[in-house]
Amino acid sequence: MAFVLVVRECPSTSHEPIERLVGANPLLPAPDERFVPTLNFSTASGWPDGKVPAAPAGFIVTRYAAGLDHPRWLYVLPNLDVLVAEASTIPREPKSIHDRAQFSYQRRSGEMKPSANRISLLRRRGGGDAGARSVDAPAPFLSGLHQPFGMALAGSKLYIADTDALLSFDYAVGTSHVDSAPQTLLALPAGGYNNHWTRNLIANRAGTKLYVTVGSGSDHAEDGLDQEAQRADILELNPDGSEVRVFASGIRNPVGLAWAPGAETLWTVVNERDMLGNDLAPDYLTRVVDGGFYGWPYSYWGGHLDPRVRPQRADLVARAIVPDYALGAHVAALGLVFYESDRFPSRYRGGAFIAEHGSWNRKPYAGYKVIFVPFRDGRPAGPPEDFLTGFMPAESPGTTYGRPVGLAVDGSGALLVADDVGNCVWRVGAP
Repeated sequence: MAFVLVVRECPSTSHEPIERLVGANPLLPAPDERFVPTLNFSTASGWPDGKVPAAPAGFIVTRYAAGLDHPRWLYVLPNLDVLVAEASTIPREPKSIHDRAQFSYQRRSGEMKPSANRISLLRRRGGGDAGARSVDAPAPFLSGLHQPFGMALAGSKLYIADTDALLSFDYAVGTSHVDSAPQTLLALPAGGYNNHWTRNLIANRAGTKLYVTVGSGSDHAEDGLDQEAQRADILELNPDGSEVRVFASGIRNPVGLAWAPGAETLWTVVNERDMLGNDLAPDYLTRVVDGGFYGWPYSYWGGHLDPRVRPQRADLVARAIVPDYALGAHVAALGLVFYESDRFPSRYRGGAFIAEHGSWNRKPYAGYKVIFVPFRDGRPAGPPEDFLTGFMPAESPGTTYGRPVGLAVDGSGALLVADDVGNCVWRVGAP
C-alpha cells in the first residue's frame, strides 16, 4: 500500500496550455522518462439525480437509454434501430507491483470489471419518429460474445468484432434479435498491455471491403516485436474473410473509424504511447493512407524517436507519416463520427465529433469530454471545441460521473454518446 501512495504523490504536472498541445503543429516537449510513472486515475461516482452533461447553448441533452452495463460502442441500423455493444476491460492477474496498483485504480475508475459480453437493441418507443428523445428499455439482441466492440452491416450480413475474432451473422434489418450461428471470418490477437482489447470495424461504402482495428500488445514493444504480429494495424479483408492484408501499420491503438463526407478517405483516432511525460505522445486524428506506416513503436509524430526502443529502424522512421491533427497526450480518443446531417447549425456540417474517454497517467487530467473539430476542404481547420462536458465536474476534479466512448448520429440528426461509466446513452439534440 505504501508503494501506491508514493505513486500518487510523485507525478510531475504539465504547465503547458492545451492550445499548444493540439492541432497540426503541436508542441512536442522532450521525453520525460520517470522511474516512478504518473498514475492519476479518476474515481467513478455515477451521475447524480437530475444531472446531465453540458452542451453548447440551445442544444438539448437527454438520457436516451439507461440500464446498460458498460456501453462502449454504437451502431445505427438502416431502420434507425441502435445497437449497443456492452463490454469492458476484464480483470487479469497482475505481474508486478505496478500492475497491482494500476489494476486497483482501474477498478475504482470503472474501467475494469466483469464484461457483459453482449449487444443490446435500442428501439424508439412505439416505433415513433426518429426524433424521439428516449427509447424502450434495452432489449437483448446478441449474447455469448467475447468483449464485442465494432459492428457493421453489409448486405445480409451483420459483422461483429470480438476482441479475438471477426464474426459474421445472417441478419434481416428490423428483426429484434439474432438467431443465426456465427461464422468466424478471422482470428484476431487478444490480450496485452493495458488490455488493448477493442476491435473496431467499418465497411466501405460499397460493402465490398471490411476494415478492422487491432491495437498493440504493449506500450512500446517492450515485450518484443515477436509479440506484435498483426497488431498496431488496421487490417483490410473481403466480407467473406478472404484476402486479409495490413492496410496501415505502426498505429499504436486505433479505435474510431469513419469515412470522410463525400470522399473515399478513411479517418481514425489513435491512442499513442504512455510513460514519456504529461505531454507526450499526442493522441491524434488522421487520414489512413493505404500502405502507410505511422511510427509505432520506433517513433511518434513522424520521426520523433522513442528513446526506450532498441534497436531502432531508421528505414521505417524515415517513412513514418506525420498525423494530421494532434488531440493532446493521454486524452484517450475513442469515438469518431463525421456530422453529415443538416439538423445542427451549418458550421457543424462536415466536421468531426470525437469522444475523449479521459487520461489515467497525466496530471492534470485530460479528456473526459466530447469535442468538435471543424473541417474545411477535407482537412481539420481550427482549434478543437468542447461540445459535451461535465463528465468530470470542475468542482470535483478526479471524480467522474461518466466517460464518453462511442458516438453515432441518429435518424433525426442528433448525436448519440455511449457513456460506459454512467451506463447510459446520451442524446444531444439540435437547438
